Amino acid sequence: MRVNITVNGRPYEADDVWEGESLLYVLRERMGLPGSKNACEQGECGSCTVRLDGVPVCACLVAAGQAEGREVVTVEGLADHARQRSAHAAEAAGAVCPGEPEEGHPGEPEEGHPGEPEAAHSVGPDADSSVGPGAARHVGPEARPAEPEAAHPGKPEAGHPVGPEAVRPRPPEPSRSEPSRPGQAAPLAPVQQAFIDAGAVQCGFCTPGLLVAADELLERTPDPSDADIREALSGNLCRCTGYEKILDAVRLAAARTGKAV
Repeated sequence: MRVNITVNGRPYEADDVWEGESLLYVLRERMGLPGSKNACEQGECGSCTVRLDGVPVCACLVAAGQAEGREVVTVEGLADHARQRSAHAAEAAGAVCPGEPEEGHPGEPEEGHPGEPEAAHSVGPDADSSVGPGAARHVGPEARPAEPEAAHPGKPEAGHPVGPEAVRPRPPEPSRSEPSRPGQAAPLAPVQQAFIDAGAVQCGFCTPGLLVAADELLERTPDPSDADIREALSGNLCRCTGYEKILDAVRLAAARTGKAV
C-alpha cells in the first residue's frame, strides 16, 4: 500500500508498504530519518518517541497505515518545530501589542486631513506594517510611482519598499515553509541545546526520544514542576545518566524558554 505522511513539515510518500510495517520502520528505512531509535520494539523504552499530530507516541507501536494523512515530528524536526512555535508566539504577541495602530487609526487620519502631508506619511506605515504578510507587495509598487518625491523627505522606507521587502520576509519564511533537510545543519531547539549544556547526553541512544518528549512537555507546560517532568519522561528509559542531568536539562530549557517569552 501507499502511505502519505507529513514528516517535519515535508510531505513524504512511501510505496509498497506492508500492512504490518511500523511507523518507526517507515521513518528509518523508507524515509531516511534514523533519529528515532529502534530498541525494544515493544513500546517500553521510549527511544523511538515521535509526535503524531502533536501527541508523543512510540513509533514502534504505530502501524504505518495509521499515520496516513497525519503529521509526524521526529527529533530531526525539533529545531524547525521550535522556530515555528517561536514565530507563532511572536505573531500572537504582535497582534496583541499593537494597541498603537488602533489608537492611531481614529486619531491620525482626522488630524492628517487638514494638512495632507500626513496623508502622504500614512502611506509609509501602511507599507511597513504590511511587509510581513505579503500585502506590501501590492501596496508598495502602487505607492512608489504615485509619490516618489513626497516619500523621500519624510519616509525613506516608503520610497524603498522593494529593498526591505526583499530582505525582511526571507528569514521567517524558511522556518515556516522550508524546514531544514535531514542532512542540513540548523540551529538547535532550546531543549536540544539544554541537553548539551547540562551534560545530559552520554551514549545518546535514548536521547532522541527524551528530546521529543521533553519538547512536547515544554510546549504544553512552559513552567513544569519536577513532578511534571518526571511524569512526561516516565516512558523513556536511560541506562547511562541516572536521569538527574536529564532533569537538569529540562529545567534549564524551561528557564531559558521562560526568559525568551
